[in-house]
Amino acid sequence: MNLRRIDADEVKNNIVNLKQITFEVTDACNLQCQYCGYGDLYFGYDKRELKYMTFDQAKLILDYLVNIWENNNTASLNQKTYISFYGGEPLLNMKLIKSVIDYVEQIRVSRNFIFSMTTNAMLLYKYMDYLVEKKINLLISLDGDEFSQSYRVTKSGKNSFEKVFKNVKLLQRMYPEYFLNHVNFNSVLHKRNCVEDIFSFIKKEFGKQPTISELNNSGIKPNMIEEFERTYKNKRESLMASENYEKLSEELFLSEPKTHDLLLYLHQYSGNVFKDYNSLFIDENNYVYTPSGTCSPFSKKMFITVNGKILQCEKIDHTFFLGQITKKDVLLNFDDIANKYNTFLDKLAGQCAVCYRNKSCIQCLYYIKGIESDKMPICQGYMNKDSFDDYSSYCLNHLASHPELYAKLMNDVIVE
Repeated sequence: MNLRRIDADEVKNNIVNLKQITFEVTDACNLQCQYCGYGDLYFGYDKRELKYMTFDQAKLILDYLVNIWENNNTASLNQKTYISFYGGEPLLNMKLIKSVIDYVEQIRVSRNFIFSMTTNAMLLYKYMDYLVEKKINLLISLDGDEFSQSYRVTKSGKNSFEKVFKNVKLLQRMYPEYFLNHVNFNSVLHKRNCVEDIFSFIKKEFGKQPTISELNNSGIKPNMIEEFERTYKNKRESLMASENYEKLSEELFLSEPKTHDLLLYLHQYSGNVFKDYNSLFIDENNYVYTPSGTCSPFSKKMFITVNGKILQCEKIDHTFFLGQITKKDVLLNFDDIANKYNTFLDKLAGQCAVCYRNKSCIQCLYYIKGIESDKMPICQGYMNKDSFDDYSSYCLNHLASHPELYAKLMNDVIVE
């Protein structure tokens, strides 16, 4: 196999076809969630200083992107670009959000803009009319019932459940069509809830299937490891412990960890899946692989912090920023970005070359401890032959005993 590297043209092409730009509109929040990714458990983010992004900052990057989009004809037809608002709690900076939406609606480029937001819903009652008017897709953070929500507290330590539940129910009652088409839920799994209870509660109360996320197990402060372990719960183990495991697994489908593993296996190792006509003629001996499962910079999204740092994702350490918005300009050097990315890939190339799961790797290099140091990092996702044989045997046996799942994965799922 040959090592795949990226270049400045690929970075630029990713921006030309940018699928999502996410603004961290503020680092302020009206909750103090005990497991917050920007809280006491973690390091790797800029200090929270109650900052609010200005329209001038947002306009600089939007104008920069529009200039690239207008002067390049390699964009996909009917290109969709999501403009997303993130925090902190984004509804605290509604003034900026309205200004950005007004400005984007005046942009004349050949792409469709779709607005979205992640919110804790504490201020939902105040702005729901506007959110509905603009058809903003909402991802509401709600961990389940009152006890499940008890890590998500106000500054005074009060459980946020009552207010959040009331606000979401109000939105559902006043705007049922919008709620049906534009509202979804994300629930964090922890020691005070479980997959089955979360799923049942959200489905019963709101008719939705939530995304269920584990606590981030990367970037934990050394002195907070015990606290993290007291809070963390594994999604796969929680699901397996469910009384109605088979039914729940079927309903969750691809968001069920085991099923997602099976999908990856089928698409990479079955020999029955081809992305396009040219894939039929790939020479396995000359297969070009990318070390790790890390996204090419900006191939999925661009994240702008409240401090003007430009990253390829909101989930990674802020020290890995790829550019900067100054008071007057956007600083993005495509050659530098490609070189930095390739340098990280080179550190993993040796391990990846002999890893038996390198075709379906899901390990993000930014989560590998020491990737930025001079020492050679160790990838925790590495698989030797024995481990891969066990993994392969498990996948094949499970698919053989669940032929209906195999048919559904092969016939109903499209992987981009």
